[in-house]
Amino acid sequence: MVRRIRLITGLVLFVYVATHLTNHSLGLFSLQAMEDGRAWFLLLWRNPLGTTALYASLIAHFALALWAIYARRRLDYSPGEIAQLLLGVAVPALLAQHIVGTRGAHELAGTADSYAYVLLAHFRFGGPADVWLQSAGLLAAWIHGSIGLAYWLRLKPFFQRWQYVLFAAALLLPVLSLLGYVNAGRDVLALAQDSAWRRAALAAIGPPTGDTLRLLLAVRDSVWWIVGGGVALALAARLIRQVAERNRNIIRIVYPDGAAINVPPGTTILDASRLARVPHASVCGGRGRCSTCRVRVTAGAEGLPAPGADEQRVLDRIEAPPHVRLACQTRPLGDIAVMPLLPPTATVRESFTRPGYLRGQEREIAILFADLRDFTRFSERKLPYDVVFVLNRYFAGMGAAVESAGGHLDKFIGDGVMALFGIESDIVTGCRQAVDAARAMGKKLDELNRSLEHDLDEPLRIGIGIHAGHAIIGEMGYGQATSLTAVGDAVNTASRIEAMTKEYAAQLVLSEDVADKAGVDLSGFPAHELAVRGRSEPIRAIVVARTADLPPRHTA
Repeated sequence: MVRRIRLITGLVLFVYVATHLTNHSLGLFSLQAMEDGRAWFLLLWRNPLGTTALYASLIAHFALALWAIYARRRLDYSPGEIAQLLLGVAVPALLAQHIVGTRGAHELAGTADSYAYVLLAHFRFGGPADVWLQSAGLLAAWIHGSIGLAYWLRLKPFFQRWQYVLFAAALLLPVLSLLGYVNAGRDVLALAQDSAWRRAALAAIGPPTGDTLRLLLAVRDSVWWIVGGGVALALAARLIRQVAERNRNIIRIVYPDGAAINVPPGTTILDASRLARVPHASVCGGRGRCSTCRVRVTAGAEGLPAPGADEQRVLDRIEAPPHVRLACQTRPLGDIAVMPLLPPTATVRESFTRPGYLRGQEREIAILFADLRDFTRFSERKLPYDVVFVLNRYFAGMGAAVESAGGHLDKFIGDGVMALFGIESDIVTGCRQAVDAARAMGKKLDELNRSLEHDLDEPLRIGIGIHAGHAIIGEMGYGQATSLTAVGDAVNTASRIEAMTKEYAAQLVLSEDVADKAGVDLSGFPAHELAVRGRSEPIRAIVVARTADLPPRHTA
């Protein structure tokens, strides 16, 4: 709930600041353009609904900033978080005079708080300090909002494509706003040289005077005291909590490498990691949005409070298995042992909604292995450039064949290919796709041999093996070498079936089970009982000399 309130109030304030800066930028055209734009600005914000939303958001957002100072156990913020927090606390103080001098004067003294009034106050009757204070306040509000918006949007897949455009807009708007503000200020200074214009403007504005002015200044001072007092109170509350917790029971959180920390009950697991200086991923900064801080609770799960609505929503989104919790949202009340599921270097990509099988699932799939025959001998006779050229042409053709059939190209291993089928469908579809891919691979190889006939001493030959069965699939690897792959007995068997194409001098050997599921009648091809190393029972497999001889599958 706190996270949602912070987001909604932040968006309201961001829209307000954006429309205000846009209005300022009209000063690049003329003072009258600013006044015309202000009419639309007031239509949006100076009504019961707009006013309530604006000031309620301002109060709630500031209160949540104070809560953030108090609630976080360790104030080890990232540079962006530090800037956002400091600016968020500073904005009410920086803009207090502007708000009181415009909306406050309008409500209490009936002042027409037009741009002429504001610019006269800043550039004619005020001084450089007023101009700098106004500029600093608006820039602080804009930067604070932009950082918050970036933290929120960077968890959206589209943000990676649009981040530079959004960054350019975030830079351009305040620049145009300040230029418009200064340009209009110069125009007002020129107009104010005419005493008649100045008298008419002041008469139309009706600036606050006397007791009303003193009251407005007192309100401004009160805002400054409230801001400073709120920050001091939050820091004092942290100190009081630390003293009080020294006499309370503690719980123990244990990590896989043996690291452990004693913390008060109710401390989030992420805060405990920070206190213990255990590296822990948290792309969103512990706001319960990204899921990168998730952990598997290996002991003590029965004593954990149930996930809140926000945490459960994220867990459902990532299809989290039992005993997986968000470290930033889980507050253990007893001893637990946890294992972070992502490395500390996890990126925004890990927070995107992705298929559950990427995190590891057991599925029945079809696996295809393919290998070039006698390629070692070929490579010994050719220059390195020629070897690389031929291999890349071969990989391009085989990869296109696999993907056009609906398969997933797992990896290239030397001169071999591994592909998976049925990952996002079912085993029947997967087997059909694998057979279609084998047929297409044979055609692609024929095309490649024709195009390279003047460069090859003999045509390239291929051996393909296909098997189906249960395998564990998921993203595996390290760093940049992480990819979707599969492991298990079915994978090993498919690899060994492919090796048997050498023995039978055939382009394709596939298990009978694959042919049956694919709906391909291979009764006219020789079948053999193959003893596969590592398996107690033989596998009945079908040998196809040329994939071009594969009949079309039946649909009955």
